[in-house]
Amino acid sequence: MNRRILVVSLNPALDITHEVSRVEWSDVNRPAAVSSRPGGKGLNVARTLHALGADVLVVGLVGDRTGDAVRSALAETGVRAAFTEIVGETRRTFAVVDSHRGQTALFNEPGPHVSPAEYAPFRTRYETELGRCAAVVLSGSLPPGLPPDSYAELTSIAAAAGVPAVLDTDGQALIEGVAARPAIVKPNLAELSMAVGRPLAAVSGAAQAMVAAAAYELRDAGAQAVVVSLGSYGLLAVTGDGVWQATQPGRVAGNPTGAGDAVVAGLAHRLVLGRSWAERLRHAVALGTAAAAAPVAGEFCPDDYARALATARITRLGAG
Repeated sequence: MNRRILVVSLNPALDITHEVSRVEWSDVNRPAAVSSRPGGKGLNVARTLHALGADVLVVGLVGDRTGDAVRSALAETGVRAAFTEIVGETRRTFAVVDSHRGQTALFNEPGPHVSPAEYAPFRTRYETELGRCAAVVLSGSLPPGLPPDSYAELTSIAAAAGVPAVLDTDGQALIEGVAARPAIVKPNLAELSMAVGRPLAAVSGAAQAMVAAAAYELRDAGAQAVVVSLGSYGLLAVTGDGVWQATQPGRVAGNPTGAGDAVVAGLAHRLVLGRSWAERLRHAVALGTAAAAAPVAGEFCPDDYARALATARITRLGAG
């Protein structure tokens, strides 16, 4: 049975992480550790899937010296990729992890401009690879130059090929992508709030009901299922099989960079295996928890994942 997962990364990055004991914003900081990894949301998803033993292929756009660094570093991890070359230089992202405060500051460059002529060969490659895949993950920001309906178009192409799409993006790309009926949309709370045009809070009771109502709006707009990541409050899912909550006992802390991407990987992984929503969410929330405990995005400790899987709480809140 074909279980390959295609991961689209249109705006990948070279992720650079600085770990410091305590950030002093008006003074010199000397990191205790510095790491450099291929990153951006799509590559974090792909690396997590690869660590799970999934058959994964990345397609996307890279350019210039930073693009070469991303390509070679990703190959060293064992993740297979078929990138399309562009003229502009692939972006970098910077994370500063403050271990004393348990906080992380992120600095994300916008990415290179992509012309229609550069995008065309990627689109051809995408259509070719879809025929060999059981699901596609469309994850991350769109680089400058691509229209906001790009993910909507890629979702529609996948649907025509009978391939379910998992969408994780924000802003207008999310709003337009939802209309193309992806199988799963995975916004975080801020992205969902922006999509529905009102503030939302990740707490229990009435605020939880407001989050569910906003997720229903995305379903009404076209998404077949909406899984909202709520940080330390876990996941809230509105699906055709009911409304679900997935949580961990205690407060989840650590580096949030890549935790949402691990959730996406978990959802896609169990989707292609045909698992129930309860198992998809248990797997996803455990991966998100394990990823938050890791110092570098796109990685997790198997022991952390096993512990989180054993303690995850999955609750069905109501009918879909």
